[in-house]
Amino acid sequence: MNTEDLIKRAKTIREKAYVPYSKFPVGAALLTTSGKVYDGCNIENAAYPVTCCAERVAIFKAISEGETSFDTLAVVADTDRPVPPCGSCRQVISEFFDAQSKVHTTNLQGDVKTLTVDQLLPYSFSPNDLNDHE
Repeated sequence: MNTEDLIKRAKTIREKAYVPYSKFPVGAALLTTSGKVYDGCNIENAAYPVTCCAERVAIFKAISEGETSFDTLAVVADTDRPVPPCGSCRQVISEFFDAQSKVHTTNLQGDVKTLTVDQLLPYSFSPNDLNDHE
């Protein structure tokens, strides 16, 4: 799947976002290394900390289906600049994507900024850090 098609998937799922509080729908679509695509939208809750962002919904959906090897992620929202993932999503992305995997951030105007996972979250906390204390 090419970048444009992945972004289209993210835009389509964005329409299903549950955002009664922020009115800020976000869509995400990820491509696995096996070629499958999983998408997600943000899902809010009146208790804001339990809200789940589109990026994490897509990643968790893929993991729940047995996919753990990811290639590319696209994220879209109605913003002036390409929408950046929040800090929590950046940490989850860094857990499941290779450092050089591409993350395409975009907006509804078609502006795209592509970053590697390492550029998105340099010097991230990783599973290896948990083993360093031994």
